[in-house]
Amino acid sequence: MSGLGQAWEELVATARRTVADGLVVGTSGNVSVRVGDTVLVTPTGVPYERLGPQDLVAVDLDGARRAGTLAPTSELPMHLAIYRDTGARAVVHTHAVHATAVSTLVPELPPVHYMTAALGGPVRVAPYATYGTEELAENMLAALRGRTGCLLQNHGTITYGDTLAAAYDRTAQLEWMCRLWLTAHSVPGRTPSLLTDAQLHEVGERLRGYGQGDGGGRAGSGRG
Repeated sequence: MSGLGQAWEELVATARRTVADGLVVGTSGNVSVRVGDTVLVTPTGVPYERLGPQDLVAVDLDGARRAGTLAPTSELPMHLAIYRDTGARAVVHTHAVHATAVSTLVPELPPVHYMTAALGGPVRVAPYATYGTEELAENMLAALRGRTGCLLQNHGTITYGDTLAAAYDRTAQLEWMCRLWLTAHSVPGRTPSLLTDAQLHEVGERLRGYGQGDGGGRAGSGRG
């Protein structure tokens, strides 16, 4: 199997996992992976369970088609902006319920858990802009400065990583932290305790050396 073919299989498996784990509904959300200067991305409007090898969609870093006949996701500008601006090799975008709810309430997810450090610090909310627009991509990049994930106001989440596994893991961690904060914040008469910058910095330093040394970049897996 070619490198692109194998990458496409991994992309489709990750996209299907977003549905199975309840992070998206129907054809919402999208996934991409970079192979050299080629970006494989989920097509628009096609249920993930129907995707096969023949549905591979590939573009270059400017969005020009390199392979496939299906139209790429309408959120392609966000994916390409991340690849052009960072060293990302994979991007996952979801409409996760708890994360989207938090995006409507605060400008930044409060640091309610130490896994905040795995995304680079408190997760910012990118101001709302219409989906699929360059304005949304610009708002997202600003929110991502120094981070590997952010919330999109009234929209969802976007995370990136060195691998699809890393990007997906960050997505799952972000949704879990949003659910945690909403749960704690909903208790009448009580205010959740939050971590300080110093505490997050200490965790960040510890996380740098965490894991089995496989280079997979799975920030957040199985800690604590």
